Amino acid sequence: MWKSFRNLLLLMMTFAMISCAEASRELTTTPEQDEAFTQLREAARKNNPEKAAKLADALQDYPIPSYVAYYRLKSNLRNATDAEIEGFLSHYDGTAIADRLRNDWLLLLGERQDWTLFDREYPRFVVDDDVQVKCYALMSKVAKGTNVVAEAKELLGLNMKKAGDAAYSLLSAMAQQNQLSIDDAWYFSRLAAATKQPNLASRIATLAGGSQDAVTRALNNPEAFLSKGPGEDRTSHEYYFFALGKVAANKGRPQAVASLNRFQDTLSSQERALGWSIIAVFSAIDLEPEAIDYWKKGNTANISPYAHEWRVRTALRHEDWQRVLDWIALMPDFLKRNPTWVYWKGRALKALGERHDANTLFRSIEKERSFYGMLAEEELNGWVVVPASSYHVSNSEVENMAETMILARKFYAMNWQFEAVREWNWQLRRMKEDRYLIIAAELAQRIGRIDRMINTSDRTKDTVVTSQRFPMPYRDYFEAAAEELGLDLAWVYGLVRQESRFVIVARSNVGAQGLMQLMPSTAKYVAKRIGMTDYHGGKITDMETNIKLGSAYLEMMLSSLDNSQAMASAGYNAGPGRPKRWKSTLPHAVEGAIFAESIPFQETRDYVKNVLYNATCYAGELGSHTQSLKKRLGTIAP
Repeated sequence: MWKSFRNLLLLMMTFAMISCAEASRELTTTPEQDEAFTQLREAARKNNPEKAAKLADALQDYPIPSYVAYYRLKSNLRNATDAEIEGFLSHYDGTAIADRLRNDWLLLLGERQDWTLFDREYPRFVVDDDVQVKCYALMSKVAKGTNVVAEAKELLGLNMKKAGDAAYSLLSAMAQQNQLSIDDAWYFSRLAAATKQPNLASRIATLAGGSQDAVTRALNNPEAFLSKGPGEDRTSHEYYFFALGKVAANKGRPQAVASLNRFQDTLSSQERALGWSIIAVFSAIDLEPEAIDYWKKGNTANISPYAHEWRVRTALRHEDWQRVLDWIALMPDFLKRNPTWVYWKGRALKALGERHDANTLFRSIEKERSFYGMLAEEELNGWVVVPASSYHVSNSEVENMAETMILARKFYAMNWQFEAVREWNWQLRRMKEDRYLIIAAELAQRIGRIDRMINTSDRTKDTVVTSQRFPMPYRDYFEAAAEELGLDLAWVYGLVRQESRFVIVARSNVGAQGLMQLMPSTAKYVAKRIGMTDYHGGKITDMETNIKLGSAYLEMMLSSLDNSQAMASAGYNAGPGRPKRWKSTLPHAVEGAIFAESIPFQETRDYVKNVLYNATCYAGELGSHTQSLKKRLGTIAP
């Protein structure tokens, strides 16, 4: 008891140090203090309370007391009392770091199923971006007798990979309250397996009366299960489906098809549909021509949101507009509302002669500043209009904003990118008027954070400052490279905006570097191809060198991929061989938007759409404000 009281006293002493320190115009610290602060953060990450306490005591005069107190508390959070946590949250109410602690605490409260405290704190969780916390919020509803099946299907259908053990806790609670049917339990189990979480899949299977060991064997030795067949009861049929999915995912579709054809008479009509849809989704991802036939056989199956999307993409590739319309109709409502499927439903209606209903859908998304919002605008008007830029902010407004962003600026100076972005975005959430966002974007530009300028300006609702959203830094270098290689400058800028947000020292988690995010091996190869004899690995992040090499590589993609910006963008992201293979699988020539939407890799699919959208906006900045995204996408022929 004395230890808890002492800890609470130490925390309150730390809280008291705030004394407007974090509200001062600048946060002045010494290198030694910053190093101790960095060590404190590391001690908290490693759950080392003794070291954290020692470092926190040494940082009593540090001008960011909220973070000092947070790291002290975080280092031993599981052993902290509710009073200690509540004391911190009360003292630092309204700060980003308090919301971060609330996130941590909600996870612990959810684990121990303390729904009284959880329900009190969850509405105060501002960011609310943690899937596990969302699972616990549904568990709290279940404990009160509320049916959450629909909510669980949406949450886990889109986020099973992020939910982890909290998914099992939620589903288990639903089962205990008779909210989880046998069908739904197997559905979620298959979903976990499809997201490559075999242990979770086997645990969820027990909620349907299945065996963890049997699911594990079906996933580890699927060929044996396919040879043996489905068995006689429902449970053994489900094990068969796990094996069917595993073999189909590993490109063993001929074996999976042969097995299902052999044993389909032992399955119900609904089970046969499920089996064909399991094969269909992997066939669709590999862009196989047979996928459309598999989907037709699995038309009535209960499938995941991911499978729903691939079913419609398959119909799109065949330009089978009636099936596009029918299969979108089978999607859950939360998918139907997605602008992607709103747009393609509109296109299907238009192709089928329902122009009025199609235009109604296009109008519902045309104001969205996105790939499909822009395509919808073009469907309605025949072109898109990129708004002109015009804005002015005063120096005093920027200075006031600099004071608002004081913590973010300090963390940027320390190269604490995660904390800096968190603090920056926290302040943006308070800005309800576009004017303040424009001022914050201007501040970001002045302190050399072009990436933050873009992300901040992207948040405005009514006022679009195109020069902030689509800046053109280092223009002399980009223009020189584009002119020498005959590249469209708008496209080059659109690609770089997507790759690095113009951060010169950007580095991806796979090792791509610089403005144009070149892999070291690619940079070395391109340098040799273009005769850059003085190149060495240390020059990869040199701005001029990176632009020259990246632009040259982009030109290689373009010239080898039919001069298609859509194909070349895909090649730049995924390698030149993949777009060639994707193109070769097309049943006939299709518009670029269909090609982009049916790219098998989500990262590349989103990348291509964003790059071409960006390029269209840049073209408006560089020339005529009237543009065509459709023309830029072009047509892709096999």
